[in-house]
Amino acid sequence: MPAAPAAAEHEAAGRGGWPVGSVASLAGTRELLRFAVRRDRILLPAWIYILTAVALSGGFGVRLVYKTAASRMRLAAGVRSDPTLSFIYGQLHGTTPGAIAAWRYLAYAALTAGLMSIFLVVRHTRADEESGRLELIGSTVVGRNAALAVALLLSLVANLAAAATTTVVLMLSGLPATGALAFALAEAGCGVVFATVAATAAQISGTARGARGIAIAALAVAFAVRAAGDAAASGPSFLTWLSPIGWAEVVRPFTGDRWWVLVLPAGTAVAGAVCTVALAGRRDQGAGLIAQRPGRPGASRWLSGPAGLAWRLQRGALAAWTAGFLLAGLAIGAVGRGIGQLVGSSGGVDSALGKIGGLHGLTSAYLAACTSLLGLVAAGYAVAAVLRLSAEESAERVEPLLAAGASRLRWGASHLLVAVAGTGIVLAAGGLGTGLGYGLSVSQPGAQLARLLPAALAQWPAALCVAGVAALLIGLRPAWSVPGAWTAFGICGLVGVLGPALNLPQAVLDLSPFTHVPRLPGGMFSIVPLLWLTFFVLAAVLAGAGGLRCRDIVTG
Repeated sequence: MPAAPAAAEHEAAGRGGWPVGSVASLAGTRELLRFAVRRDRILLPAWIYILTAVALSGGFGVRLVYKTAASRMRLAAGVRSDPTLSFIYGQLHGTTPGAIAAWRYLAYAALTAGLMSIFLVVRHTRADEESGRLELIGSTVVGRNAALAVALLLSLVANLAAAATTTVVLMLSGLPATGALAFALAEAGCGVVFATVAATAAQISGTARGARGIAIAALAVAFAVRAAGDAAASGPSFLTWLSPIGWAEVVRPFTGDRWWVLVLPAGTAVAGAVCTVALAGRRDQGAGLIAQRPGRPGASRWLSGPAGLAWRLQRGALAAWTAGFLLAGLAIGAVGRGIGQLVGSSGGVDSALGKIGGLHGLTSAYLAACTSLLGLVAAGYAVAAVLRLSAEESAERVEPLLAAGASRLRWGASHLLVAVAGTGIVLAAGGLGTGLGYGLSVSQPGAQLARLLPAALAQWPAALCVAGVAALLIGLRPAWSVPGAWTAFGICGLVGVLGPALNLPQAVLDLSPFTHVPRLPGGMFSIVPLLWLTFFVLAAVLAGAGGLRCRDIVTG
């Protein structure tokens, strides 16, 4: 009789690991967790720093801008009369500095926490499984669910660490301790919910890209549902209660501190973890619950060369970036008309926007500053698109392509062409959205579109300068390409956003290509700096191409 349980356990192990519900399925979790923390020793602090910076800007920024009770009352009146602001930021529940900080920043802090959890969980589950790392680890004394447990635990630790630092910086900014803790836990609650969403997506999809896509789509839907609920009613409607981001908002930090609402994300996270473990036991190692659709027996003529292949590999990412820029532009433009109500009458805000946007006049400075930020974010897309060359090379998919007759320069140029054209497309989408959003709000869609679309496209050469650095490193120092390119992007961001506000020397500001772009709309247009930036891009690409022709593939 005892043979039956043993046979069942042996059968379960043959399907890819220990029985799903047994303690043995978690064997090796502690060792894997230590290894995961070591792998993410740079990534985790970076995410925590971003979340802390959001809270820091909220705590100190609100006290700087809204110094008086009268200015906060004017803001509250403007928010209640403009559903667009409720759609973008959420419902304003009070007029204290803490309530305004929660209104302005909590929804986006929760959104960022969700993104952090998604990337962490997919990285340690489906991405490791796709690369074969989990199969290698599974050959040792490691339980089937150990990697899943590590991913969820790591996400929980990261969210709690971010909550701790967020609480501290909000308290240091002069806000009440209980409200600061409520803000931090509401943010962390959204993060742990989407950790389980990402874990479930990793069971459904057979690829890391698909899992991230499913989870990020769920996060976008949650944000949209929250926005629709807040814009539709004077108080949170039932739609707000259907969204994990909405749950963070209805905690009402600094205005009542509804601690009981935190039961919703905690319970959802536990239920999601249980569901994920059940789904993990119903699939094979390396496979997803949804089987991958086989491709056609023969490739189309479009895939007969490197250019078609590069487009096929990058079209999904380009479509997502384009849609994101269009929506971001619409939000930026919609706020433009009410920017005076949004930031108050502080001369310091006007001055700060003027330093970034290069103009005087609140609306023009705001639009110019946002256009510059769109250009900076577009540079992130350009870097990611160019670094696809490095990813393809590291995955050893380049040698078969070159063996089929394609030259190195054709292969490299195909991805660079997609990066150049794609950067222009996403900037055009951002300019189109900004022009339509602001134009419709002031009943001048045609005129504002004609102003703001060229303003966005003027950022094109500057964004490509950062991509040129990536191309240069891929050709000359491929091992440095990923950290070097993203470091250049980070320097441009820090100099462009914080440099003017910190009154850094002009020599430091000139390190960023975005410093040299004409400040549009409203400023004087000059083509000379754009030509110099284009010349730098061409020089970097040619130097990188020369290095690519001479060096070894994969080994560098």
